[in-house]
Amino acid sequence: MKNISSHISYNEATKSITAIRKGIDNTPNEYQISNMAALAVNIFEPLREFVGGPIAINSMFRSKDLNSAIGGSSSSQHCQGRAMDVDDKYGHKTNAEMFKFIKDNLNFDQLIWEFGTDENPDWVHVSYVSDDENRGYVLKAERVGGRTTYKHI
Repeated sequence: MKNISSHISYNEATKSITAIRKGIDNTPNEYQISNMAALAVNIFEPLREFVGGPIAINSMFRSKDLNSAIGGSSSSQHCQGRAMDVDDKYGHKTNAEMFKFIKDNLNFDQLIWEFGTDENPDWVHVSYVSDDENRGYVLKAERVGGRTTYKHI
């Protein structure tokens, strides 16, 4: 399979330890692949240029079965190939710096500060639908009473 973009391989975009361990098929269809390519071109590649080096992709595409197995939302944009969770564990920029860059410079649907502290999230969730349909939601995920809640910030 060809790459999703200049810096995202097909394997990187679809790999899941949970899927491998549980024998879950995590193969996207052509529609999902086209969404992944749009996400990569419009969000990931400009972000990578800003970061100046590799960015870890914790999760990109998730089949419905995989998403269910990990307890993901039934309406997760990961299942459409429209969302990714990124983490600059390579030390080029902090997750907070990536969050701010996306918020201030890119056209996105949802941008989520995922847990962490007020100074730096544990990772950044970002989604992209289309330039015309993106809602520009900026959210913060928090655990309250053992449940994940999202608030607009």
